[in-house]
Amino acid sequence: MTTSKSTIRVVSIDDVPANRRRGGDLRTLLSPGTVGSTSGFMGVAILGPGERVVEHYHPYSEEFLYLTTGAVTVDLDGVPHEAHAGQGLLVPVGVRHRVRNTGDEEARIVFHLGPLAPRPELGHVDTEVLS
Repeated sequence: MTTSKSTIRVVSIDDVPANRRRGGDLRTLLSPGTVGSTSGFMGVAILGPGERVVEHYHPYSEEFLYLTTGAVTVDLDGVPHEAHAGQGLLVPVGVRHRVRNTGDEEARIVFHLGPLAPRPELGHVDTEVLS
């Protein structure tokens, strides 16, 4: 398969706005909107000590999490799982999950979801609100 250089886009974390609606600083770098992806999307979650991403689930996608720095607790259907820098975790389709920075330093988590939901508004269901 031949790829044209005009279809390739390198996206920096500073190229995309922070999304803070669900807690932390979520940056979706590679997505249908940024690079025209068709199978999923990838980004970085940055959580300061004590910050969290509220509980939610994905009815169509599984989510891969990989910690590059820090330590977090990922609650999967209410069961806590600790993860540290250099570790990854799979969130299966439909599993309620929240991510909490339980360490004393910033946590950076690379996330990837796939496949895409049929429409963006169907891809993410919040089960709690940020307080």
